[in-house]
Amino acid sequence: MTAAADFEGAIAFIASSAPEAQLAAERLGARYGCVDPENADVIVALGGDGFMLQTLHRFMNSGRPIYGMNRGSVGFLMNEFREDELTSRLAAAIRSTIHPLRMDAFDVAGNEHRAYAINEVSLFRQSYQTAKIKISIDGQTRLEELTGDGVLVATPAGSTAYNLSAHGPILPIQAPLLALTPISAFRPRLWRGALVPDRVTLSFEVLEPEKRPVNAVADHTEVKSVLSISVKQDRRVQSLILFDPGHSWDDRILAEQFRY
Repeated sequence: MTAAADFEGAIAFIASSAPEAQLAAERLGARYGCVDPENADVIVALGGDGFMLQTLHRFMNSGRPIYGMNRGSVGFLMNEFREDELTSRLAAAIRSTIHPLRMDAFDVAGNEHRAYAINEVSLFRQSYQTAKIKISIDGQTRLEELTGDGVLVATPAGSTAYNLSAHGPILPIQAPLLALTPISAFRPRLWRGALVPDRVTLSFEVLEPEKRPVNAVADHTEVKSVLSISVKQDRRVQSLILFDPGHSWDDRILAEQFRY
């Protein structure tokens, strides 16, 4: 039997601020060699899911795939941490392409903001007053008024994150869908959200913005006191992520649906 080929490209190791992640980067760099990310063929990210999201954002459209190893607390986006056989793992890794959501938001001062989300775009009430939000899809009003804590739009990649905590559906990674999920809806009380094609544009209008201010968040970018928000998938933008065979996003999302 022929042994599997090893990865022979240049590797960059980057780490979160956690001491165990910093130590792992130092040890792996000494063992496998390390180059600057701008000169790497693959980037190995050491940390947790939050650091992995930051890394995927940082290297959007760079063409450099990101291989994560868990040195954090959750690690849904990460592979198992092992120092041995890294080059053979990189050579065998399965690549997934992520097209993020693009959020365009206007605030009460008339400023326009743009941000990208790999997991979700969320709208949250800013004060003790419930938010009131009008929801449209491709220019057609679908919900005249949602009253509650807010609403979110999740990608398949983000469907097991905050979306799941808000009782939204889990989406297979290749599903051409987005989850539209209310957050603690008060009215309409029985509305549980919707699944929409990933090619549509979702528009949100904040009603009574002075009395009921709303913030918009795309992953870790927050815009305060928004008036209107549009969300759509931007297929011109992509991030590349690598998973070990049998440990892919598809496998994890399928497994997550059978947790109890």
